Amino acid sequence: MALQGAIIEYMEQGRFICAMVLDEDSKRLRLVNQNGREVNLPLSRLLHQSSKRHSLALSRDEQLRLLKEADQTRQAMMQLFDLADIWQLASEEEGGSFSPNFLAELAFGEDATDNHVAAFLRSIFVDRLYFKYKEGMVLAHSPEAVDSLRLKQEREKEQEVLMSTGALALKRLWEGDSTVEWPERDRCLSLLADYYLFGSDSEENELARELLKKAALTGPHDVYHLLIKAGVWQEHENVALLRYRIPVAFGDELVSTASQASEPVAEDLVGRNRRDFRELPLLTIDGESTRDYDDALHVEKRDDNFLVGIHISDVAHYVMPGTPIYEEAARRMTSLYFPENQIPMLPPALSEGVCSLVAGKARAALSVMVLLSPKGEVLEFDLIPTLVEVKRQLSYPEAEKLVESGDWELQALARLSEQLKQRRIEKGALLLPVPDVNISIDQEGKVAVALSPVDTISRSLVAEFMVLANTLSAQFVADRQAPGLFRAQDEPHQRLIAGGEKDLFSIFRQRKQLKPGELLVYPKPHSGVGVMQYTTVTSPIRRFLDLVMQHQIKHLLSGKGPMFSADEFAGIAGDINTVLAKVNQVRRTRHRYWLLRFLEQKVGARVQALLVNKGPKRINLVLLDCLMDADMPPSQALSAKPGDVVSVRLSRVDALDNVLRLEW
Repeated sequence: MALQGAIIEYMEQGRFICAMVLDEDSKRLRLVNQNGREVNLPLSRLLHQSSKRHSLALSRDEQLRLLKEADQTRQAMMQLFDLADIWQLASEEEGGSFSPNFLAELAFGEDATDNHVAAFLRSIFVDRLYFKYKEGMVLAHSPEAVDSLRLKQEREKEQEVLMSTGALALKRLWEGDSTVEWPERDRCLSLLADYYLFGSDSEENELARELLKKAALTGPHDVYHLLIKAGVWQEHENVALLRYRIPVAFGDELVSTASQASEPVAEDLVGRNRRDFRELPLLTIDGESTRDYDDALHVEKRDDNFLVGIHISDVAHYVMPGTPIYEEAARRMTSLYFPENQIPMLPPALSEGVCSLVAGKARAALSVMVLLSPKGEVLEFDLIPTLVEVKRQLSYPEAEKLVESGDWELQALARLSEQLKQRRIEKGALLLPVPDVNISIDQEGKVAVALSPVDTISRSLVAEFMVLANTLSAQFVADRQAPGLFRAQDEPHQRLIAGGEKDLFSIFRQRKQLKPGELLVYPKPHSGVGVMQYTTVTSPIRRFLDLVMQHQIKHLLSGKGPMFSADEFAGIAGDINTVLAKVNQVRRTRHRYWLLRFLEQKVGARVQALLVNKGPKRINLVLLDCLMDADMPPSQALSAKPGDVVSVRLSRVDALDNVLRLEW
């Protein structure tokens, strides 16, 4: 049908335009529109055509008058019906496909004119919730589609509000107005936090990018600083902890359950399965900031020999498999210690309360009683559930002074621990002590780093008896051919040093030759420790592995056989490896962050570094004031060789960007 003289409609930039057809060919229409412009319009953009044809002899003014009248009439007619009501009627019909004329008559209740049909079509283009126009027909959406579209529209409206108000509010917040509030504040800051943590993997990353762009916050760490200004994150927020979704707080139900754990009552505990050791002179040796004491020692003279008690908190008495607290411990796997805070594996009511070997308090324990010769030979040992009470709570420095001042118990323990260490070295143990890197932050935010040797008398003393308890516990389980969680390590790729070497360069070189450790269900030698079988049981407050092994040992001691089967232990080992891979990455990332913060304070200064390896493309160093690994490109002028201490300049350090650049 020829279209010359017809009034047609098309859309331009979201607006409906009326136009009169002046000429046509097979693909395009030549029009004059209601704004007086002549337009060449592709036929595909035609939305509606009038059935009436007007004379092309009309003047341009008369053409424009007709077009404007049609536009105004149709605009007004759109208000005369409810599209939802028409959809309700149409959706009752089978097929759901209708001619525009039919629906226009349904909407207006009279024969459909060109204006009726055009007004109806305009309505379904304005509100796309109920109908869809396709190839000259109107399709009614299903109720399910309407619900889905309605939800989508609501989200789009929310996003429009978020964009219009959020960008402005974010600018104000960035400029220092911490009091700024807006309805979508929490949602807005939450999606920005997710975007900073997970980038393109965040659920609403496109919206976050658009919002930041509109707020002119496009720097790589603008979101980090913005969230600190908003009080959502703390200064120096532990981003890695959030990124790996490590649980931090305990739920109210867990806190309540843990707080109900009562102090041990001797009459309830001592008897058939637990012995009363409260009179023994137990002592603990820990760091000065320790709050969760899980191991204690005591020593007695037995003729020419020594009876040593290694007493471990009986956490298994309070945390049973299948309970919510046990399941939460299995989710966390370990306690985490950072310079700024600590995240316990168990709620504080347990970790710092009834499970902690606090001086002067009766506590349930699992005691490893070992008879040692003066040369550190294990003559006999026994594992006993006990009730104990610590008499002395010592820090490492306090214990060190007491050894020097002649304290008999500590001197005896120190002598025996030295014998135990030598025995392990003779059996191939590789003791590779590197100083502890202690990081502290003062109230002004200044970061300090101090190195503490790990081979002091008091630290070596504790370490050796914990190794002994772990070794004997592994032997106890292995002797009964029961499954467990055993730590193992194959011989290193190459042995470069003897076991007791203390030279840092030699230690770093040897460490690079070590093979990775394994966690197995049945025992296998551990070359690094120098024993035939090894596990860990001495930190059940802080490590899930130790708690599980404590349960297994107690079950075996009671004569009931193993609590966990080999298959169950294999599953637990897999879970431990999975969680600890994430946890250890968080530890490393956070440790490096604080070291970089420390070095940021020294940019431009020269520092001493140990040259560990010199290759054709990279030189590996260790910065001696904080024991941080660093790489540098080689230099023709550098004559130093591995093992030498060199001076390097800190040229650029950025903790947030994880950048450390050095110059010769």
